[in-house]
Amino acid sequence: MARQGDKSPEKIGQQARRMQEARKHPVESPLRGVSVFGMIGWSVALPTVLGAFLGVWLDKTTQSDISWTIALILGGLALGILIAWSWMEKERNRR
Repeated sequence: MARQGDKSPEKIGQQARRMQEARKHPVESPLRGVSVFGMIGWSVALPTVLGAFLGVWLDKTTQSDISWTIALILGGLALGILIAWSWMEKERNRR
């Protein structure tokens, strides 16, 4: 006597084939693009803003001819771009 929820071998085979096909050809979610855009934005913005805060603090605490704020904003921007580029390369190689 078959219990409710039991499947025939044919149904199990069909389901297995559908699952294999879905793994071979995954469907990209539209939200994936938004999340990638956000990740890249944060990876650039966060080091830049942190560099600005650190630069302002250094300018206030040290007497230097160098503008630490500008230098660390540019350094944070460069670091953020490198992080974003590295992350994008990993995503491209994952596919």
